[in-house]
Amino acid sequence: MSTVPGATADDGHGGGPSGRRFEPDLRSMTRINLHPIASPMPLGFFTVAIASVMTGCLQLGVLQAQDRRAVALCVLPAFALQFLVSVLAFGARDVIAATLMGTFAGSWLAYALVMATGAVGGPKVLGVFNLAFLCFGALMAAVTRPKRALWLVLVASLPRWAATGLAGLTGAEWLTRTAGGLGLVVALVAAYAAYALMLEDMRGEEVLPIGRSGPAHRAVEGDLAVQLRNVERQAGVRRTL
Repeated sequence: MSTVPGATADDGHGGGPSGRRFEPDLRSMTRINLHPIASPMPLGFFTVAIASVMTGCLQLGVLQAQDRRAVALCVLPAFALQFLVSVLAFGARDVIAATLMGTFAGSWLAYALVMATGAVGGPKVLGVFNLAFLCFGALMAAVTRPKRALWLVLVASLPRWAATGLAGLTGAEWLTRTAGGLGLVVALVAAYAAYALMLEDMRGEEVLPIGRSGPAHRAVEGDLAVQLRNVERQAGVRRTL
């Protein structure tokens, strides 16, 4: 989205402290450029689901301890896929999704490297890592609620990170099993979000409820005038970030 060079803005309120005025109707000043990038979020969520199933089965004992290296190698591609999702989300100017998926990518890489190499102190280090990730997830959950699909996956992941972190630090078997069960819950939530987004993209309307609210809801349901609100303050339009 770009604005016509030299256009004057007027918000009809007499201008701000700087003396500038803003145009109430920006539609005549706006050009819409469609970029050939589909939403990367279904790929990101399906990746979370599959990797969570693998790690959850290991924690539940479905897979044995000697299978850890094989699980790590299966999880390792999740790093590449979610890193790709993060890059595409940054290109789509979705900083919340890009940040979340990029951090997920880093977590899968850390897990795969520690488990595959059998590094000394790996469980305790991953325990601290998961508790740090829990703090990050809580902060992200506070700002992602309008993006309900992201928010649901985060909320489902928080108790899983807590249980995994405490299990790594204490070595308690029941916490490990609990973390494994919560991992399967995360997988179900992520798979539902991915499937709902894919159906929505294919049919051009919401098929399965996701529960969007606020700006995320208006982005899908609102008209062009709603989309152009505060466009003069968006990255790429304003002079500095």
